[in-house]
Amino acid sequence: MNKRPLILIANDDGYHAGGIRALIEAARPCGDLLVVAPIEGQSGMSHAITVKVPLRVEKYAEEPGFTLYVCNGTPVDCVKIALNRLVDRHPDLLLTGINHGANSSASVLYSGTMAAAMEGCMYHIPAIGFSLLDHSPEADFDPCVGHVKALIESVLENGLCSGTCLNVNIPKIPAGDIRGIRVCRQARGYWIEEFEHRIDPNNREYYWLTGDFFNEEPDAVDTDEWALKHGYVSIVPVQIDMTCYKSMDKLKKMLE
Repeated sequence: MNKRPLILIANDDGYHAGGIRALIEAARPCGDLLVVAPIEGQSGMSHAITVKVPLRVEKYAEEPGFTLYVCNGTPVDCVKIALNRLVDRHPDLLLTGINHGANSSASVLYSGTMAAAMEGCMYHIPAIGFSLLDHSPEADFDPCVGHVKALIESVLENGLCSGTCLNVNIPKIPAGDIRGIRVCRQARGYWIEEFEHRIDPNNREYYWLTGDFFNEEPDAVDTDEWALKHGYVSIVPVQIDMTCYKSMDKLKKMLE
């Protein structure tokens, strides 16, 4: 008898987050789920791994077709320990998220959600990172579930190019107002950051990071930022090969 697909799930908001519960709900009909998630929120960890303290993993819940482990490490730690110690076969799909907040444009570089998905690329596992443009712990993920499930089914059936994962962002609007799905490129932009100076109750100084995203090309209709602003789900194929091929010939000539 053929086994159901094995789907590995991780996130960066922690095992208790509403986003991962919504992702589990969407993925549950599609295969057997192995979920490995951080004990605490790990947003902004990018591709960090734990090397200075012991990594601990504990089984939190189990029932037929579903197992949940919690881990004291980063999102990438969760994927690594799952593949090395917890799976009994090669996963058919890796899912991460659903992140509380956007991971569009340059945010992909900081994202623990997307780093965990990209870790799957290194092991030739089709992977999708999902994000909702709502940072609230009480965010409503109901509008996401249908689109998330449809993408899961499509990638399980059709696969992805080797070394590539999908960065999927979903606008914060009612499900009926979502205009569709657009395959996009990553918008060029950057964060204008500010470190607010504050004083704690013990009269000690500290700084709190805030900031706003600046889109360098707001009118480019083929970008993820444009799609999200206009009510579309954006999908950007992301690769682990960060080589700038167009610069190679110029660099070689410079060094001759």
